Amino acid sequence: MIKAKKISKEPKVKSTKKGAKVEETKAEKAKRRLGLRGAAPWAARHAAKHLAEARARAAVPAPPGSARSTIRSPIGAEDIKQRITDLHNALAQIKNLRKNVTKTFYDIGNILQDIQLRKLYEAKGYGTFDAFLEREIDLGKTMGLRLVRIVHTFLKDAALEYGFDRLAVALNVLDLGNDAVPAAPESKGASSTRIPPAPISTGALPLKPPGK
Repeated sequence: MIKAKKISKEPKVKSTKKGAKVEETKAEKAKRRLGLRGAAPWAARHAAKHLAEARARAAVPAPPGSARSTIRSPIGAEDIKQRITDLHNALAQIKNLRKNVTKTFYDIGNILQDIQLRKLYEAKGYGTFDAFLEREIDLGKTMGLRLVRIVHTFLKDAALEYGFDRLAVALNVLDLGNDAVPAAPESKGASSTRIPPAPISTGALPLKPPGK
């Protein structure tokens, strides 16, 4: 009868110079062959070398106009980022204020005027303020321009007192000038010298002083 050989599962042992026996597990054998995390021993040295070279290149400023300089720090990158952030915040404020335009139209006009003066609309690729109003502002181009003109022309307290509708009429009168006043018909025998007509009463809206 043939007896099967018993396979020993005990870990192999290795002898040292002094003769002491040390057990060697499978994990230790794999670590000895492949290094840390299963990688070859040279892989860690190779990665460390490349990391040191990358740090050395990053420490030295790139020459102007080079590809590395353009990729790392575009010209005016921080300014563009800040302008985009400011425009995003302004649009969020307008979206919140337009829920009650009759009371907040002057504040919306202030925000739109700031966008126009600082040309923040260019941060989103618009060439003109009018194009920005048409596509980004739900109030529309015409009303947006009127709100900017109201802020530029009238004081806030007076504007809120008279309301947007009366201010819009006042702006139309200012645009038309004397053409908005009909000339009185001349009667026979009347003097050829025409007396200028009295201005139309618009409630005496106070205008903004120059420079404010």
